[in-house]
Amino acid sequence: MPAMPPPSSPRASAAVAGWRDAGHPKAAAGRQDITADHANARLDARVEMVPGPRAGLGRLGFAGQERMRESRLRAIAGFPQGEVFSPAAIARSADRLRRTGAFRAITLTEADQIAPDGTLDVTAAVIEEAPRRLGFGAELASFDGLTLTGYWMHRNLLGGKGANLAEMVNIGVPVPPGFTISTEVCTLYTANGREFVVDAIRAEVEENMRKVEQVMGSGFGDAENPLLMSVRSGARASMPGMMDTVLNLGLNEQTLQGLTRKTGNERFVWDSYRRFVQMYGDVVMGMKPANKEEEDPFDVIMEHLKEERGAVNDQDLTTDDLKELVKRFKKAVKDQTGKDFPEDPWEQLWGSVMAVFESWNNPRATYYRKMHNIPAEWGTAVNVQAMVFGNMGDTSATGVAFTRDAATGENIFNGEYLVNAQGEDVVAGIRTPRQITKEGSLRWAQLQGVSEEERIRNYTSLEELFPELYKELFDQQQKLEKHYRDMQDLEFTIQEGKLWMLQTRNGKRTGPAMVKIAMDMLRENWLNEEEALLRVEPNKLDELLHPVFDKAELAKAKVLAKGLPASPGAATGQIVFFADEAAEWAAQGKKVILVRIETSPEDLAGMDAAQGILTARGGMTSHAAVVARGMGKCCVSGAGAVNISYKNRVMTIDGQEFKEGDFISLNGTTGEGF
Repeated sequence: MPAMPPPSSPRASAAVAGWRDAGHPKAAAGRQDITADHANARLDARVEMVPGPRAGLGRLGFAGQERMRESRLRAIAGFPQGEVFSPAAIARSADRLRRTGAFRAITLTEADQIAPDGTLDVTAAVIEEAPRRLGFGAELASFDGLTLTGYWMHRNLLGGKGANLAEMVNIGVPVPPGFTISTEVCTLYTANGREFVVDAIRAEVEENMRKVEQVMGSGFGDAENPLLMSVRSGARASMPGMMDTVLNLGLNEQTLQGLTRKTGNERFVWDSYRRFVQMYGDVVMGMKPANKEEEDPFDVIMEHLKEERGAVNDQDLTTDDLKELVKRFKKAVKDQTGKDFPEDPWEQLWGSVMAVFESWNNPRATYYRKMHNIPAEWGTAVNVQAMVFGNMGDTSATGVAFTRDAATGENIFNGEYLVNAQGEDVVAGIRTPRQITKEGSLRWAQLQGVSEEERIRNYTSLEELFPELYKELFDQQQKLEKHYRDMQDLEFTIQEGKLWMLQTRNGKRTGPAMVKIAMDMLRENWLNEEEALLRVEPNKLDELLHPVFDKAELAKAKVLAKGLPASPGAATGQIVFFADEAAEWAAQGKKVILVRIETSPEDLAGMDAAQGILTARGGMTSHAAVVARGMGKCCVSGAGAVNISYKNRVMTIDGQEFKEGDFISLNGTTGEGF
């Protein structure tokens, strides 16, 4: 819960919102003028809350925002625009909150006196809150205030991810605790810089961190019992992969030892540390390839070490190997940036938060906003969340799932996961992911020509490997789709046999999937006709008219490689290996196929310009697959027979070389390349 502002700061309000309090009602007072003093809500005798805009507009020097402040106060209190703030209106808002079930009882009291300025002081009092089980054996009364009914209103301030996390908590989905720094703080960062923002929100961040520590029973930066955190972006409009994330914050030479003693799993600890150094070095310290023909410097270091040790996969590296890897990573950071890798957990946290704000204006995010008409002034929120770990061994896993097929719209739960991994492994295509459902695994094996014996041995579905956890995951995805009444894109982690949900959002889908899902939900009585019609985006309808290959010609064609049908359609063009050159060739009127080992957010402009996308790595939930579906681009991902040399600008398939400029064709519906 944010601390109360001093009486001398009547306009001060919270910039940081904790998800666990997503049920407290707000009472705003006054018939005409709204002031923060009269908007104070007193909740039972334990805590005091200040509603109002989620960034401290007055305290942080924002001026001329009176009309916006009133609008936000109305939103937070649950009032439609134009409705007078009155005791009766507040009572109606409280009644709506009562019906959500978050509180056992709510009462409202009114002041007898009308203040000289004409405002009426109205106070909302929570009598008894229904406790919620949060995991780790702890119960916690929510620690920041957002109305349950205010989801759509609050996403403007909390971003889509932050608002969804709060909503997930309220409906009983297991979510690791955390808090959100609002989108308006991003705007303040852009205008005023790092030092100004850190000084302005430091107290609120530290207070909310203490709340997370209480729930988790560990301390951020505590050498004996360390708490690790993640920092993720979250704009109000979904922008998958366009902004930055940092995981495993809080690790240093001291906390490494404490976490090792706590978990008894030294390899897991060093694996987490090497991931943190790699991600922080890239996102915050700017360790990038020197040019487009070079690979990621951290990947190069890791591949060299794997060659030295005779390791095939990352999992083959021993604890001593990982220690050596961290040593080499840190040396590379020092050599390239001239800076030592930070040891102070709070320095790590502030660096990560500011890097996420900075990523709102990076080239790929700017390009994506232009593509989707997202205003630059919206900014992004930052979600600071306790880490849960999918890389703690063979009873841990991580994955991405869709409640319906995002490519075809088929009403079938689907997705991919990896055992003993963290989330970026799945979307980056570093390892071949497994299918979540048995049906999906059987379909994948058929497409890849994998025998049933090999499938069971190496590519077992989550449903078969962890049947009880799969059932829990299936139930949660049903709950979330029913709650949001739309197809959901989910991220989850299993830590030593316990399921945690990390995110949900309305899933990106192709044009055909968009129409099918809308019509299916209409027939299932989830939507009425008007709602179903509004789910159909006019600019995606042209995807229904995208070209397909002539069946007779297709039968004559020679299949060069098979991958996954990541995004349907047909495409023919010249091979191009680099995204910027794909955009240049397309501007010259050439039709191109972007061919990559795996795509990254930096490839967005080239993906947009290409006729189709082919990747050697990655699955149906990889970056290439998700972004291509959102664009309506033909995409074949995870074509394992494809070997690519960026330096030589050559693609090799079964000994046959294809150079830049050669023509190939892709069938995104079947996952074939010709």
